[in-house]
Amino acid sequence: MTPAWLALPALALAALPAGLTLANLRFFTRAPRPARGTPPPGVSVLVPARDEAQVIGRLAAAVLANRDVDLELVVLDDDSQDDTARIITALAAEDPRVRLVRGQPLPAGWCGKQHACFQLAQAARHDILLFLDADVTLEPDAVARTVAFLDTRGVDLASGFPRQETGCLLDWLLLPLIHFVLLGYLPLAIARSDNRPGLAAGCGQLFVTRRDAYLRSGGHAAIKASLHDGIKLPRAYRAAGLSTDLFDAGDIARCRMYGTNREVVRGLGKNATEGIAAAGSILPFTLLLAGGQILPVILLLRGLADGWDGWPAWGVAATLAAAFAAWLPRALAVNRFGHSLSSAVVHPLGVAVFLVIQWGALIRRTLGLQTSWRGRTLSPQ
Repeated sequence: MTPAWLALPALALAALPAGLTLANLRFFTRAPRPARGTPPPGVSVLVPARDEAQVIGRLAAAVLANRDVDLELVVLDDDSQDDTARIITALAAEDPRVRLVRGQPLPAGWCGKQHACFQLAQAARHDILLFLDADVTLEPDAVARTVAFLDTRGVDLASGFPRQETGCLLDWLLLPLIHFVLLGYLPLAIARSDNRPGLAAGCGQLFVTRRDAYLRSGGHAAIKASLHDGIKLPRAYRAAGLSTDLFDAGDIARCRMYGTNREVVRGLGKNATEGIAAAGSILPFTLLLAGGQILPVILLLRGLADGWDGWPAWGVAATLAAAFAAWLPRALAVNRFGHSLSSAVVHPLGVAVFLVIQWGALIRRTLGLQTSWRGRTLSPQ
């Protein structure tokens, strides 16, 4: 007996992200250039740093090279054990736009990054707050264009998705799924017209807001126990009645998140239970991802192995269409975002590994097991 009867549900599950990706690419735009004659905005670029000596100098140089803005760079040293503080202190002695803030001890109930960003917001001198991860590198027009997006869209919080640089097997395999999941399962047009927190999304690597909106939302204090500010901060804004939006920052910012395969697994797993691996979403997403991205390929390989012998014509057609729909979003991402073509080819494998990480994170949390990151024990709330 052939498994042709599975082809139709596989096609339906694969068609959903394919169709949404095609629709969302119209809305996932790049940040505009500032209008001519616009006065340079005052921007505080705020960077939490814990043991970031390898990248902090590159980040600072890129930030300070930005034009058409009146900026300051404020780096919070969060109890680093390396030369992070020394590097920033030396830069501050050469450039008055640079400041080092010494982080306060981490209070109970706070995640380290949220506490660092909370302190940075308090230390900022400008009205516009641009939160940036230390492993992000900006182009010279990035800050001005990020602010232009915030102003053009008229929202309270905007988040940019940088281009993800890869250097090991698992980040090559898995990091392109950031765009796939975002564009394949979040209807951006609806998310912009419907301000429900559940439709909020963002990337914790790059957020921009204004001080009054930050204070009204509760800022990072509202998500102090969270490990996943990319989701939780936009939701906190929307819960306070404020608006959020996101944009494609791939042409103005790039990020190298991880250096090893182990870091990829730990990094994706540490905040998984506040996203896809949450108890209420893990089963639906497993059905969507496995049924729409893995099953079509299994059916395709089975059909080819059988020479399609005994398969009804509709089963063959549905299987081929499902496989095409499963790969279409990744093919579009290769063209639009410069993703690796070879990574797109093995997309079903990437989805399978991704799901293993999500389930592993949920099992660890269910068993009460803790993980660590940058020398701190993490307990997701």
